[in-house]
Amino acid sequence: MIVESPDGHCSEADDMTDTKGLIFDIKKYAIHDGPGIRTTVFLKGCPLECWWCHNPEGRNESREIISIRKETPNGGVTKKDEEIGRLISITELMKEIEKDRVFYDQSGGGVTFSGGEPLVQIDFLAGTLEVSRKAGIATAVDTCGCAPRADFERIYDHVDIFLFDLKLMNDELHEKYTGVSNKLILENLEYLANTGNKIRLRIPMVPGITDTDENLLGILEFISPFNNIKHISLLPYNKLGEDKIRRFGLVDKLGRLTTQERDVLQGKARIFEEHGYIVKVGG
Repeated sequence: MIVESPDGHCSEADDMTDTKGLIFDIKKYAIHDGPGIRTTVFLKGCPLECWWCHNPEGRNESREIISIRKETPNGGVTKKDEEIGRLISITELMKEIEKDRVFYDQSGGGVTFSGGEPLVQIDFLAGTLEVSRKAGIATAVDTCGCAPRADFERIYDHVDIFLFDLKLMNDELHEKYTGVSNKLILENLEYLANTGNKIRLRIPMVPGITDTDENLLGILEFISPFNNIKHISLLPYNKLGEDKIRRFGLVDKLGRLTTQERDVLQGKARIFEEHGYIVKVGG
């Protein structure tokens, strides 16, 4: 990867709607990023470096040039440079979000902010959430939970749902596989759980790492005191990250894993269902 120097994303402006953020994708008609049909906006920047990340192009907070590798039919390899990340103002982004309002209204959907970690660009995120809510559009934030408490407090009233990813309870393993401690993440989960019932807990099921009974029982023990956590999604292992690691020429720390069969995941779901949680296999 060749990283360009930052050029002012999340810049302050006299008019909040002129504040700009750095995004790397907008996904239309998403059905796994919250209820109903949604528009998912992917913001660049993430404090974690998960071995299984399926959006590694969203890690860096700056625009960057990635050399895309592609295998040819005769066994060769071609490379093509691609710029990842574009600046967009809140006004420009809202025009894109508003295009799908009819689908939100019909399905109970809305806009979801993902990444990367959207709270990395807190000014842009907070401004867009506020404008979205004023426009009557439901909002969701897909978060790894690794952000200052003050940032969650700042956006809380403008978010309908927090899609909160919880990966590993063992702090040593969490640091090994994501590059950071889980201490702040667990503190933020506790804060959100004690503040209201906006959490949809999501557990990425990485074979042999996060999908172990030991880890899932540890998560169950941690969340049991929180009455506001009722919904849990078990996310099947996503092999898209493996493909991107190969195409982007990144270091493969994980190797090739096999996505779990649905009946295996249903068995894992019963760990939580037996304690009264509403569990969904998938996003």
